[in-house]
Amino acid sequence: MNITIRLEHPNDENAIAEVTRLAFESHPFSHQTEHFIIGALRADHALSVSLVAEDAGRVVGHIALSPVNISDGATGWFGLGPISVEPDLQRRGIGRALMERGLAELRKIGANGCVLVGDPAFYIRFGFANNPALVLEGVPQEYVLALSLGTSSAHGDVQFHPAFQAKG
Repeated sequence: MNITIRLEHPNDENAIAEVTRLAFESHPFSHQTEHFIIGALRADHALSVSLVAEDAGRVVGHIALSPVNISDGATGWFGLGPISVEPDLQRRGIGRALMERGLAELRKIGANGCVLVGDPAFYIRFGFANNPALVLEGVPQEYVLALSLGTSSAHGDVQFHPAFQAKG
């Protein structure tokens, strides 16, 4: 396996949707709408960073990063997600490679921070931590994780792009 992480190309859309659908198909906290979310983000031109993991010309993983609004008016903050890896290839470092490159891309564009909803045990290795100053309505606080990439901080209610409500 020789994984390459690269920016999404227009002809990757179907492969990204399929990898994402498969990755979340049996996820216990998913409503299996993640592939619709990516499509809606793309349609609204809200995919600030969209990277694929490719193996021998085949898309096997994807990460999406899009702007978020924070009630304190903080700017330059992005939401991470969804991130997906083909189920048979999970736990082989592909997710880690997507995360590292995604965060590097955010730093390159001067982002101030990143917020996500996820398992703290996985995301802590990338510097994410629970930040009680950031709240996402309806999500248990221990799963709201943030990483500051600049010198500014943020606090308040976090709103992901409306595409995160996509159902089909």
